[in-house]
Parts: sequence; C-alpha cells; structure tokens
Amino acid sequence: MSSIFYIDRQSGKREEEKVYGGAALKLLYGDDLWSRLMGPALIHSLVKYPFFSALYGKWQKSSYSKGKIQPFIHNFQIDPAEFLDDVSQFQSFNDFFIRKLKPESRPMSGGPTQAVMPADARYLFFQDISKVDGFLVKGEKFDLPSLLNNDVLARSYTQGTMVMARLCPTDYHRYHFPCDCVPGDTQLINGYLYSVNPIALRKDIQIFTKNKRMICSLDTFKFGKVLFLEIGATNVGSIHETYQPHTFQPKGAEKGYFSFGGSSLILLFEPGKIQIDEDLLEATRKGYEMKCLFGQSLGKSLIN
Repeated sequence: MSSIFYIDRQSGKREEEKVYGGAALKLLYGDDLWSRLMGPALIHSLVKYPFFSALYGKWQKSSYSKGKIQPFIHNFQIDPAEFLDDVSQFQSFNDFFIRKLKPESRPMSGGPTQAVMPADARYLFFQDISKVDGFLVKGEKFDLPSLLNNDVLARSYTQGTMVMARLCPTDYHRYHFPCDCVPGDTQLINGYLYSVNPIALRKDIQIFTKNKRMICSLDTFKFGKVLFLEIGATNVGSIHETYQPHTFQPKGAEKGYFSFGGSSLILLFEPGKIQIDEDLLEATRKGYEMKCLFGQSLGKSLIN
C-alpha cells in the first residue's frame, strides 16, 4: 500500500501520514493479490453498509474503549493542552474523539472578507472545479450533479471553486462556518459509508457521490451562496448538526461534528466569489494534500 504524504501548512514541510487503521486499509484497498481478491468482496458485502459503522461506533462509545485514549494521544502526538476538558473527563473513546478545543487554540484569521478553514483536516483546493477531472483517478470526471443530487443546482457551481477536506481519525472532529452567514436547513442524501482515505479515492473518486452526505446552503455577505457538505465514511455512523438554521452565524461558529471515524467536508463557491490563497493552490497543483487547522486563512472575497 502506498504511503500518504501531505504538506504541513504551519511548517511548510512534506510529511508522511501516520495512518490509523492502516492494516485494514491495506487489506481493503492494497495492490497485493490477497487484497485484490478479498478487498472488493469485504467492501461490498460488509464495510460499506451503515450497520458495520454503527456496530463499531457502539464499541467506541462504551466505557471499555476508554483505555485506548492515552495510547492514542501518545502515538499520534496530540496536544491535550488544547482540549477544553481534561482527558480524565472522557468516559469513552468517542467522548475523546468529539472533544471540544479551547477557543484560543484556533484563532480566526482576518476579517469579514477572509474565509477560514472549517476544520482541522488535509485539504485539496480547486479554484476552478473543472480541474478536478482526472486529478485523483486518471480519465475519470468528477460528477457534481450526482454529488449534489440536483442537476439544476450543480449548474450554478460548474465553473466555481471547490475545497475538499479529509478529516483523519487523529483530527479534531468538529466543523465550523468558514465565514459570516445565515445557514439554511441541512438536507440528507442517504448512501453507503465507503472510506474517503486517498488510497480508496484513487480507486474510485465517485465515492463522494455514493456516500451518505448532508448539504446545507449558506447565505453569506461576502462570498455569495456557499454550499457546505458533510460526507460520511467507514466507521462514521453519525453526522451531528449543532447549529440553528435561519439565524446569523459568525465566522468560526460550530456547525456540527462527526462521531468516530474518518470523514470529509466539501465547500462549493459560485464562480468569481473567492480567491483561494496561493500556497494552498500550489500544494494541490503539486499533487499534495495540505494539512491545515480550523481558523487558518482559506481565501479572500472577490465581491466588491
């Protein structure tokens, strides 16, 4: 199984990702003979279905899983000083997984004309969505109408800007509004729960259009109408929305969180509404995800 490399925005260095559950990913998506024979069978008969994630999630919410917390923090070098609650307060691994952070650990960048990262994640950035075609899977087009489950809505974003965020199991798993906005209701599109790890996406970029996902339209003051999507993945049994629809939400306000597992966010901007920061676009052009923190700069408004 190929290693996963990303660029850390804070240090500017190329890093190798320490993958949680790497052995399982290798079995399901590896290139050796055993994986090619057994991986697809396991994915399509078991792993992609919500009941598998629900069972695994139930274990992570049990008190028996509490013993995993300290080794996990140590192995993945997570800083407990950022946590709002002391580690001793977590009664299960899922309590730790959905932890809140101290506000000062993730300061907001810029003013109202600057959008910020909605989550701690590994990101890909496309100023023009058409550049997504063939990026992860050579010769394969990204199906925006299927992603949105709406052909008419997709037309408004065909030449727009897309931000893709992959949250690892090691990340802070709450997500936030990237700019001042009034969010609408969230629409559920039911689906499977395939892995969104890059190893899986290189096999099938249409995973995003097959997985369970939530879509919310944000009426913003400086960035037009933004679409905010939360996408479930293997071992993410639940997507939890914590915001109040149809009320003003300041930049950085919490929108929701994922229960245990990996997961993804997608932001869609209409054409001519945002200019993504150049260092972010450059990393994507080089073929790397960029590890960014919630609150760091995403881009500037192009609306006068």
